[in-house]
Amino acid sequence: MKLGSKGIAALAVAWVLIFVAFYVAMPNSFATLRNLETLTRQTSIVAVAALAMTFVIVAGGIDLSVGSVAALGAVVCAYTLRLGWNPALAALAALGVGTLCGLLNGAIITGLRVGPFIVTLSTLLAMRGAAKGLANEEAIRAQGGWTEQILASLPKDRAWMMLAPGVWLTLALAAFMGFVLRRTKFGRHVVAVGANERAARYSAIPVEKVRLQVYALSGLFAGLAGLFLFSRLRLGDPTIAQGFELDVVAATVIGGASLSGGQGSVAGSVLGALIMSTIRAGGSQLGWSNWIQEVATGIIIVAAVALDRVRAKAS
Repeated sequence: MKLGSKGIAALAVAWVLIFVAFYVAMPNSFATLRNLETLTRQTSIVAVAALAMTFVIVAGGIDLSVGSVAALGAVVCAYTLRLGWNPALAALAALGVGTLCGLLNGAIITGLRVGPFIVTLSTLLAMRGAAKGLANEEAIRAQGGWTEQILASLPKDRAWMMLAPGVWLTLALAAFMGFVLRRTKFGRHVVAVGANERAARYSAIPVEKVRLQVYALSGLFAGLAGLFLFSRLRLGDPTIAQGFELDVVAATVIGGASLSGGQGSVAGSVLGALIMSTIRAGGSQLGWSNWIQEVATGIIIVAAVALDRVRAKAS
């Protein structure tokens, strides 16, 4: 069900080694407090979606639509703010739309018994199209009040917080979701469904209900990632977060989740997101071209899948 303390420690060491390598290459800029704060904010966007993706993959599924749902969430937030909605209602609208998208995925998968890869690949396109349609294929700029501060750089008068509110929220959600996966009945059901669906049915576990719930969670957290994106960019752009789903899946698999289901770690997924963000941030600061970063991301994803296969054979 989880990666284990040794696996978590190994991931932490891997991140430290990657960080040190970039620090050696850029001793005067990479390890500054400002850069570290920026790194935590970048990580939170991937990490918050990876929290729910962990549940989806542990349950034996996958959700390729999270990037499109995040973009739709950001657009919905900006669109409702421009209509004059209260920031709290706009934020709830983004989360609600994300949850509905997740429920739609889960309903199609469980109701029509279609594979999650095909379903979420289809909704990846549909949700992206919905975001473009709502935004009229343009970025929507809006004044967001406190929603703009969720993942914004901290001003001097709030330096005492050390990290942006969204980072603290991500850490709190990680602790909560880790507890849910390890210590609750729902978490045990998620693991059982992914490990052996037939045995789960024989044990009277409501398999379809569990799947519907994990996809609803994925949509909700993708909507939250969209809210984070709006906070960082201060606009709702229907073209953002393309390829985001690959980062989220890679972070989750690097963190110990098995694509075969039945195994995963919330703490590992957060560390996986941190590793991905550190490599991207370091590459950008070193002046790597976009194509080099894309090649590096592709290699990381292949390595993550290969590592998953090695772990599966070892177990």
